[in-house]
Amino acid sequence: MIRTRLAVGVLAVATLAGATACAASGQTAASQTAAATNPAATPTAKPATESLTPLAQQALPNVQGKTFTSAIVEFPPGARAAPHRHGDAFVYAYVLEGTVRSQVDDKPVTTFRAGENWTEQPGAHHVLTENTSATERARLLVVFVAATGAELKVDDPHH
Repeated sequence: MIRTRLAVGVLAVATLAGATACAASGQTAASQTAAATNPAATPTAKPATESLTPLAQQALPNVQGKTFTSAIVEFPPGARAAPHRHGDAFVYAYVLEGTVRSQVDDKPVTTFRAGENWTEQPGAHHVLTENTSATERARLLVVFVAATGAELKVDDPHH
């Protein structure tokens, strides 16, 4: 009985993670499966983009109205995120795997490799985030400290 409950719990978490990744990428599981098995099933080939898998979310007990959220952001080979902002969130990003090129506001473009990290101030404009490899994925651990209930990523409307 305990094994059955554990198996159901693991299946539920895996399903939620898959659905979240699909929603973050703007595709349904069916369209991802169709695209993977039949490239012609995708009417127009969109450039690869990132997917986000939430890990933890916790209201901060000592900071009223703020929430800590952590997530894994995965960039397939050659993927690039649309220019975006994180609202009033303070952001910390740590490269788990691969190499990512990033530019925030008018600062210089910087390349980050596994084990390196950066922060983004509230209101910052993240104009470039891309996986530099055409063959290997890149993965980030991203931590947000934001107003409870706030959107964590808002793409620029012109991109």
